[in-house]
Amino acid sequence: MRGRFRTARPGLRGTHLVGWLFADMLLVLALVAMGDQGDPVAAERAAATPTATPSASATASAAPLPTPTPTGPRGVEHDPVTIDVTGDAADTAGLAAQIRAATEPYAGRQAAVVLTFGSNRDPGAGQAYAHTVNGLLAQARPEMFRGTTARDFISLADNPRHASLEIYFYTG
Repeated sequence: MRGRFRTARPGLRGTHLVGWLFADMLLVLALVAMGDQGDPVAAERAAATPTATPSASATASAAPLPTPTPTGPRGVEHDPVTIDVTGDAADTAGLAAQIRAATEPYAGRQAAVVLTFGSNRDPGAGQAYAHTVNGLLAQARPEMFRGTTARDFISLADNPRHASLEIYFYTG
């Protein structure tokens, strides 16, 4: 019975960890490669800005370097812009006007994600109000909210007919 349970052979200690080490290194390399992707919108804006002309002392044989084309997805800002709207759900024109006025400083930008929190002690009513407000985003600013992901949430604050919107914009 004594010889039945043996320890690993001295030459094989640690070799079973090589596969895990290799897998971990591949994971790190994949994360580094994904983090190195460019932002195509920022690159387009940088290409649109005028560049300085070379001085007369520059050599004539120097060719301009090609601008790299971005290949990665656009980034999303970490901090949201928060706006509040208040009013009756039946007054869609008034709610859309509030959204339009509150997002005026951000005109020309595109929203990636909107999280809307409808306030009500009744969870169903709060989420329904948030859904109504999210339905008005494209009416208020079609260029800003085209293709935006919007989600309806509730806030259990006792403030019916009120919604708080957290807008996450694309970078650049």
